[in-house]
Parts: sequence; C-alpha cells; structure tokens
Amino acid sequence: MTSRTHVLLWTDSTAAYLDAIKAAGLAERVVVDTLPRMEKPSAEQMARTEVLMAYTVPPGVLPAMPKLRWAQAMMAGVEGWIALPDLPANLLLTCARGTHKESMPENIIGALLYVAKPYAAAVENQKQRKWVHNVAQPLTGKTLGILGLGVIGQEVARIAAALGLRVIGTRRRPEPMPNVAEALPAKRTPEVLARSDFLLLLLPATLETENFINAARLGMMKPSAWLLNFGRGHLIKDDDLVAAVKAKKIAGAMLDVFRQEPLPAEHPFWTTEGIIVLPHIGGPHPQRDRIVARLFVENLGRFLDGRPLKEVVDRNAGY
Repeated sequence: MTSRTHVLLWTDSTAAYLDAIKAAGLAERVVVDTLPRMEKPSAEQMARTEVLMAYTVPPGVLPAMPKLRWAQAMMAGVEGWIALPDLPANLLLTCARGTHKESMPENIIGALLYVAKPYAAAVENQKQRKWVHNVAQPLTGKTLGILGLGVIGQEVARIAAALGLRVIGTRRRPEPMPNVAEALPAKRTPEVLARSDFLLLLLPATLETENFINAARLGMMKPSAWLLNFGRGHLIKDDDLVAAVKAKKIAGAMLDVFRQEPLPAEHPFWTTEGIIVLPHIGGPHPQRDRIVARLFVENLGRFLDGRPLKEVVDRNAGY
C-alpha cells in the first residue's frame, strides 16, 4: 500500500479545506493534521509534515520539518515568508494569488465611487439638516491608472471600463489585455502618474517597491488626482503622503493597507483631512476560505501526482 502524505493545516478555520480535500477524492491519499494559528506544532507533527498550509510561520519552524517539501501560503503577499532567515532554499512555496478576485475589485470600485461622488458630503450635510445640491462629476472619460495589472487589477479594469473609465497601468511583463487601453512596463510609471485621475496601487511588497510612492512620484500626479492603496502599506512613504495631501499636491488618498496594523492611534493618517483610513477590509469576505481551499486542493492533487503547481512564488521577484 502506498504511504499517505502528511498535511498540516495551520489555520483556525479548517472545515472548508477538509471538505474540499474529501470532495476532490484526495482524503484516502493524505493524513491531515489541523492546528490553530496561535498554537505551535508538536515535535511529532513537525517531524512528519510533508505539506504545510499556513498564513505565515515564525523562525525556527521550517528547519524543524525535515520532510517538508511544499508550503502553501494562505495570502497573496509572501513578504513574511521570504523574510524568514531560515526559509529552506529547496522548499517549494506557493501563494494564494488571485483568491481576492471575488471581493477586492468590488471594494476598490466602491472606494473609487466614494471619493468621486459627493456621498460623504451629503452625509455630513444631513447631520446638520442642510440641503446642499452638489453636482457629481461623471466617471466617463476619466483615467484610472493601475500600478500592478495582475488578476485583481484586470478585474478592476473590467468593471471600470464598464463605467466608462479609461484604464492604463503597469505590469512586469506588459501585454495587450481586455479593458486596458495601455499596459506599460514599470519604467513608464511616470506617464501613468501624470495621466491618472485615480491611481490604484496593487503592487506587491518587495525591495523595489519599498517607499515607491514618495514625494517625487506624488509630485508627478495631478493636483485633482486621488490615490487608492489596496496593495501593501510599505508602498507609500507615509510622511511624504501626509505632506502632499496637506499641501494639496493631490486631492486625497484612500488607504486600506498600512505598515503597521492596526494603525497606531497617534499616526497622522487618522487626522489628516483628505486621507481616508479603511481597516484592511478590501480582501476578506465570508467565503474566502472556500476560495483558498479550491486553490489549495487543486495544488494538492497536482503535488500528489507529481505535476507542476499553480501560483509558485518567484523568490527573486518577491511574489
């Protein structure tokens, strides 16, 4: 009888993953251990684990798993994994890229509509029982610039194009794509900054993107432009953004991700007029475990069959 592969699901909600493993007909080929996120695997679990699924892991764990051959990160961003000082060089690492496709684009479009339309002003006027007839500017004909035209960016482009927005953006390997008027290489980022009425950040956190949006790049944007960050907090140099918004170099910013979360109470983002803070609500939704489970189980079947896995992390690129 062929030995079964030992899998460790290191997460709090395991039902969707166990159900997906069973539905895919893989239950007889694996032995599954489950472990809450705040607990540490036992020596026995680490000794037998061959496949690991987790959000991230602390230093010292992976080298203690001698049989580990593949780790599935439960998030699209893997900077925490790559930063591990003891990440095994031969460990196959995959991420959950694309699993926010069903929720994040909706939230991004909602954010865009919020900053473009006078809804917030109407709510404030209602508190004072004031009837102020603010005329909303149409989105049709405006330009949405997307830095990071990946799965999420392309879905945002599809919805935005239906609203009449012209979409341009950057991609590491630019190629023609539906609903995007111009997909440009990263070296042409200044063009995207200068032409965008709304600038959406969807870049990963890498050494190259650290403090990517700084005073110099903010200075390339239109004074009427809004910045939307649903990518990573490290993309923005915080002090430069606060200064740019205060000086009216740009119209404002809506931020869903931050260097430190929760955002400290003393951070100036909270009190700077023109900066809107969202508590990292862009991606999470009630069905996300089901979607991640679908990707994990497809990869698990591929792993057991010796076939290439999906969403393999390029460690050199950082994602």
